[in-house]
Amino acid sequence: MTNYRTLIFVVLSLIIFLNGQSIFVARAVAESKVHIVYLGEKQHDDPEFVTESHHQMLCSLLGSKEDAHGSMVYSYRHGFSGFAAKLTKSQAKKIANLPEVVHVIPDSFYKLKTTRTWDYLGLSASSPKNHLNETNMGEQIIIGIIDTGVWPESEVFNDDGIGSVPSHWKGGCQSGEMFNSSHCNKKLIGAKYFINGFLEENKSFNSKESLDFISPRDLNGHGTHVATIAAGYYVQDISYKGLAGGVVRGGAPRARIAMYKGCWYLDDLDITTCSSADILKAMDEAIHDGVDVLSLSLGSVVPLHGEIDIRDGISTGAFHAVLKGITVVCAGGNSGPEAQTVTNTAPWIVTVAATTLDRSFPTPITLGNNKVILGQAMYTGPELGFTSLVYPEDPGNSNETFSGTCEDLSLNSNDTMVGKVVLCFTTSSSSGSVSSAAGSVKKAGGLGVIIARHPGSDLEPCLDDFPCVSVDYELGTNILLYIRSTGSPVLKIQPSTTLVGQPVGTKVATFSSRGPNSIALLFSKYPDIAAPGASILAATTTNTTLNDGGFIMLSGTSMAAPVISGVVALLKALHPDWSPAAIRSAIVTTAWRTDPFGEQIDAEGSSRKLADPFDYGGGLVNPEKAVKPGLVYDLGLQDYVLYMCAVGYNDSSISQLVGERTTCSNPRPSVLDLNLPSITIPDLKEEVTLTRTVTNVGPLNSVYKVKVEPPLGIQVTVVPKKLVFNSKTKTLSYQVRVSTRHKINTGFYFGSLTWSDSVHNVIIPLSVRTQILQNYYDEN
Repeated sequence: MTNYRTLIFVVLSLIIFLNGQSIFVARAVAESKVHIVYLGEKQHDDPEFVTESHHQMLCSLLGSKEDAHGSMVYSYRHGFSGFAAKLTKSQAKKIANLPEVVHVIPDSFYKLKTTRTWDYLGLSASSPKNHLNETNMGEQIIIGIIDTGVWPESEVFNDDGIGSVPSHWKGGCQSGEMFNSSHCNKKLIGAKYFINGFLEENKSFNSKESLDFISPRDLNGHGTHVATIAAGYYVQDISYKGLAGGVVRGGAPRARIAMYKGCWYLDDLDITTCSSADILKAMDEAIHDGVDVLSLSLGSVVPLHGEIDIRDGISTGAFHAVLKGITVVCAGGNSGPEAQTVTNTAPWIVTVAATTLDRSFPTPITLGNNKVILGQAMYTGPELGFTSLVYPEDPGNSNETFSGTCEDLSLNSNDTMVGKVVLCFTTSSSSGSVSSAAGSVKKAGGLGVIIARHPGSDLEPCLDDFPCVSVDYELGTNILLYIRSTGSPVLKIQPSTTLVGQPVGTKVATFSSRGPNSIALLFSKYPDIAAPGASILAATTTNTTLNDGGFIMLSGTSMAAPVISGVVALLKALHPDWSPAAIRSAIVTTAWRTDPFGEQIDAEGSSRKLADPFDYGGGLVNPEKAVKPGLVYDLGLQDYVLYMCAVGYNDSSISQLVGERTTCSNPRPSVLDLNLPSITIPDLKEEVTLTRTVTNVGPLNSVYKVKVEPPLGIQVTVVPKKLVFNSKTKTLSYQVRVSTRHKINTGFYFGSLTWSDSVHNVIIPLSVRTQILQNYYDEN
C-alpha cells in the first residue's frame, strides 16, 4: 500500500531523536516518558479495585496521590492488569524491581499493514445452501477492530433489517470531533478512541490544527476499509473507476462492528502510527465490551519481541483475550517476499498472509509495428491514440542527463518527455514506483508512462487517471527493442478491462511477509492461513485520495486479515462452544492448497515458485469446508503454559501472566509437542518423536486413517495409523517419529500429514530442516 520501509525509518528516526534529546539539551529534571507496567492476570474482578491498586503502586513510588494521578496515562483493568504511566528511567527501574511486576518497558509504536473476494471463496450470498445463510450472516457476533477509526456515513454501516444489539454487548460510542452517539446504530454498535499514549510521545502534535479527528472518526480510510471487508453490509452496483463492479460486502455482513481507534496521523511526517500503550488499552476495553473476534491489521517489524514481552503489546493483549474465548486475528506483515519477516506470530494469534484474487486488469498497448502487448493498469480514461514513444537514454553525443529508471525520470529534461509516452524500468514491485514515474512524466508534459518492473500484485490507478501501465521485464524489453529499431516509435494505449476467473491464477502476493518465525525458530510458526489481500475493493472516507464515491482498492495483509475475521465470525456463530484454537485449526486444516479451480498456487517473489507453508500456512482459506473440519487441534491455558516453559520463560513470569502459581517441569517439555495444526522441525539431526492430539467434532462414530506426504529425504512414521472415535472417545493422541536421510545441512523441505475418514480430510503441513552441524549450540 505504501513504502513501509521508508515509514519505519522515519518512525524509528523520530523515536531515536526523542530518546536522545536529553543528550543535547540540559534539563533540570529527568525526562519522563510513557512506560507500560505489566502485572499479568488481574487479581480482582472489580475494575475500580484494580485501578486503585495501580494508583497505590504509583503513589508509593512517586510519593503522593496527586503525582500518581498526574503520571497515570491508562489503567488496564479488564482483560489483564497493568498501567501506562509517565516515568523517568530511574522510576521505571525501581518499579520493575517490585515482585508483582512482570515487565516495565517504554512505549513503542506499530504500523498499519495495508466485491469479488467472497464469491471467489465460495460464500456467495445468492447461494441458499452455503453457511453464510445458515448463520444469519453472523448477526449475533461482534467483531472488534483496532485501527484508524471509522467513517460512519458509509453505506456499508447501514443497519436496515438488522435485529437488536446482542445482549452480551457492554460497550458504547464515545463522542468527539465530528462524532457522537447518533453515528452508531445496530450495525456500528461501538466506537471509542485512545490517544493518550500517542500524545505523550508526540508533544508537538497540535490537535486543533491536525487533519486527524480527535474522535473515533477515520481520517485515512484504513479502518473503514478493514471494517468493510470483515463485516460491511451489502452495497449494490459498486465499481472502482469503472472497473471491478458488483456488490461490496463483508464476510459476515450482518455481524456487528465495534471500532477502537488507536492509530493517529502525524501531519508533519505524513505518517500514521499506533502507540503500544493505546493499542493495549483498546484491547483491554474490547475484552470488557464483549467482542467475539478481535481484528488487528497492524504490527511491528523484525527484530521481534518475545510473546510475553510487554513490548509486543498485541501478543500480550491477545493472550488475555484468547483465554476469555475471543479469537484474535492479525495481519502477518507486508515485508515479503523475504523469509523470516512474518510478524504477530504468538501461538494464540491467527496470523494471516495475503494472496491475489482471480482477477486482473488487462490493458492493451499497441506498438507502431501493430504488435499488441497486454499490460496491467487501472486506466479508465479515453483511448490514447498513436503517440510518440521514448525511452530516455543517452544517444552518445549529448551533454544532457538521461535516465530510464522510473524513480529518476525527473532528471530528464522536459523536452525529452513532453507530448510523449515514456518507457522506464524499476527494480521495485511497489506501486510507489508507478506513482513516482507517472508524476514525473505528467509534470514534464508527457502523456503516459509504461513501467517495466518485477511482476507484482500491488496495483492502483494513477492520480487524475493518468495513463500508467505496468509490464514485466520481458515485455518492457520487447518495447525497448521496438523503440531502438525505428526512428519514430509510437504506441496506442486502450482503457483497462476487468478479467475475472480463469485463466487468471491465484498467487501469494509479493508483499506478503513469509515464514518461518524469526523469534523462536524451535517454535517456527509461519502464517497460519492466507486470504485475498491484493486490490481489494471496500469502503473508505470520502476525503481519501483516489477514492471513488467512498470506495477504494487497497492491498496488504491489512486487507487479508479481516477476510479471516469475517470467516471466524461465521464459524463462531455456528460453533459458539469452539475455542479460538479450535476455530484456527478448522480454518487451517481445511484450506485449499490449490486455488478454487484446482490450479497450483504460486508465490510471487524474485523468482516465482510453488507456494509452501512458509508462504501461506495451511493454504488459502476455504470457508465452507472450515464449518465441518471433522477433527480439530485444540489448545487451552495449560498448553500455552507448557509452551512458555518449553521456550524458557521463568516460573515467576508465567505465574503472573496466567494468574496462578506455575512451576515448569525439569526437564522442560518439548516445544515440538505444542498442539498446533502444523509440524515444524528446524534442527533435525537425530530421530525425534512428537505428539499431537485431535478432538472429534464430526459424527460420533468415526474412523480416521493417516496418510503422510513426507518432506524430501525425511522419514515420517505415525503411530497409531488409525483413530477410532465414538460416544465415549472424543479425543485421541498420536505420535510422529521423524528422521532424516540427509548427510548434510539442508534448507526446509515440506510435506503434509492427513487424517481422513473418506468425508473429511484433516491436513496439516510438515516443515523439516536437517541440521547436522548446528548454527549455534549451548556451551553448557
